[in-house]
Amino acid sequence: MDLDQLISSMPFAVSNGIDLRVANVDEVVATLDWAPDRCTVGGAMHGGALMALADSAGAIAAYLNLPEGGVGTSTIESKTNLFRAVREGSVTATSTILHAGRTTVVVQTDLRDDEDRRVALTVQTQAVLGR
Repeated sequence: MDLDQLISSMPFAVSNGIDLRVANVDEVVATLDWAPDRCTVGGAMHGGALMALADSAGAIAAYLNLPEGGVGTSTIESKTNLFRAVREGSVTATSTILHAGRTTVVVQTDLRDDEDRRVALTVQTQAVLGR
């Protein structure tokens, strides 16, 4: 599946402006630009927007690492630590696999701003569907 097919299979990610840059079994990279309609008080990007970016990139990483017989994934747990506000530019999410098992895939997603400062870190567990 190419990048356009992967991201277009996630309408919520598309409608939120998430741009998929890299997607393979080792790494998924996606970006989200700062925009006023993605903000909370003081012009800071909303934590929910950051979490949607992390969840979307992590879901693609999990999907690309499905075991034999798996047909999809679903987030069953997600933990995000938010470290700094983003008031301009874009955020880049890089997702890598911590564990790829028969029933779950655990993904870590590092979110960084344009100056390569950590904005947030998410660890999520994805259930393997179709087994």
